[in-house]
Order: sequence, then structure tokens, then C-alpha cells
Amino acid sequence: MTLRAYADLLRIQFAFAWPLLFCSGLFLAFGTYGGFSWPLVVTAALIGLFGFEAGMVLNDYVDRERDRRDVEGRLTRYWRLFGIRPLAAGEIKAGHALALFLLLALVALALTATLPYPHSLFVAGVMAYSYAVEVFYQLKKRDQSFPVAQVVGRTDFALFPVAGYLAAGMPDLTALLYFLFFYPYALAHLGANDLVDVENDRARGMRTVPLLYGTRAGVLWVAGFTAVHGLTALLFAGVLGTVARGGLLLGFLLLVVANLVILRDRTPEAAMRVLPLCHLAMVVYAAGMVLGAAG
Repeated sequence: MTLRAYADLLRIQFAFAWPLLFCSGLFLAFGTYGGFSWPLVVTAALIGLFGFEAGMVLNDYVDRERDRRDVEGRLTRYWRLFGIRPLAAGEIKAGHALALFLLLALVALALTATLPYPHSLFVAGVMAYSYAVEVFYQLKKRDQSFPVAQVVGRTDFALFPVAGYLAAGMPDLTALLYFLFFYPYALAHLGANDLVDVENDRARGMRTVPLLYGTRAGVLWVAGFTAVHGLTALLFAGVLGTVARGGLLLGFLLLVVANLVILRDRTPEAAMRVLPLCHLAMVVYAAGMVLGAAG
């Protein structure tokens, strides 16, 4: 049971996605600045894995008391292989989860320290910011009349692949365009999650967009940020090669399909059906950038 609990705490079935997303930025940097090496790729992949998993644990730790109020397990079963929130269920002690977060974060930081200066400083700075913003997001969405938590909170996810770029590159136009491309995706993705989990968020006392303004506003949030995402994809495509552009097109088409389903049905069930398409789009984006740079 303990191994199953930790697998669910880490959302283990999604673990492959975080190194891939982090390395998508890294491979873009290789295309601009050169310096490809397998040891650097492995180091970056491990930074992405341990760093993101630490954020997952932190998320559950901060929300451990509120998660006990859940009334519906659909999204929990999707994100967690064995369908439990181990801290809320008492499967893992809060102190053990905090210790695991610190261990994972310190391992990621130690690996980051092996990067050449100033890349180590860039990545460490993004890491520190992201953990602080994750805590802000979890706390702020409990008491807000405007979705500040969502707007500020998803900058951490948007900066994650940018940190991969900064592991070998410098703050430049490509880094900025990647952030502008990925940030509206992160907001649209969060909106879809919130539509699925609206009953639990109501029970937890969370002030998400559907609960602040209604389901229709939640649907429009997803559609609006998907549209912005499409526009910024056009800008981002200008610094990418053919294969990566193909990945952008395919991934965005998946998001369009997801939006059509949500706009038609406007129910948590519809959002749940298409949530895998949102995640598949992210994987397609990242894989296209890696394959395009590697080719």
C-alpha cells in the first residue's frame, strides 16, 4: 500500500512527460547555441523529473486538509494510478511528504548546480520562483474574487520548459516566445481541469473560474486562452524548424477538437473526456521540438 500511495503522490504514470517537456527547451537551445552532449541531456532530464515531481508533492502537501472534502473521484482517478489522494486518505503522513518534497527539490538543485554558470543560476531561479508560486496558487484560490491565483499561478508551469532552454541557452527572443506560447496553454489546461473538478472545488471552498463566474465562463476561459495560444503559436513557429512546426500544428488541432467538445456539451463529463487530448497536445509539442532539433 505504501508503494501505491507514493506512486499516486508522484502521479507516476505521467513521470515521462516532465523530462520530455524540460528537454524540449534544452534541444531548442542546442539548435541556437550548440553544445549538445548526452551527459547534459541526462542531467537536464533528471532536473526536469525531480524538480517537477517535487512540485507535485508540494501541491498535495499544501492542499492536504482541503482534499479531504472531495465528493467526486473522477479527476483523482485520472491523475493517480491507484485513484487515491494519499495525504488526504492518511496513507502518507504529512511530515513524510514534506521530507520527500525537500529531498526531490534538493536533488534537482544539486543537479542544477552542475550546469555551467550562468545557466545554473537561471534554472535555480526559475525553480525557486515556481515553488513559491505553487504555494501562492494553492492558498490564494481559497479566497479571491478575481482569478489572480490562476493568472499568476500558471506562470510556474509556463516557465518549466523555458528553464530547460536556459539550461544551455540565454534569456533571448526564443525563450520569451516559448513562454508566450506555453502560458495560454497552461491557463486553458487549468481551465479544463477546473471544469472537471467543479464539484470537488465547491466542497473544498476553492474559488476557481467556474465557481466565481459560472460554467459558461469556465468554458469561455478554456476557449479564449486556446485562441490566444493559437496566435502565440504562430509567433513561436517563426523560430522553429519544419518538424517542430508540424508538432505545433498537430498539437493545436488536438486542442481545437477538445474545445469543440467542451463548447458543445459544457459539462464536467465533456471536459473529462477531452482532458487526455490536452495532455497529448503537450507531449506532441515537446516531442516535435526534440525531434526537430535532433534531426
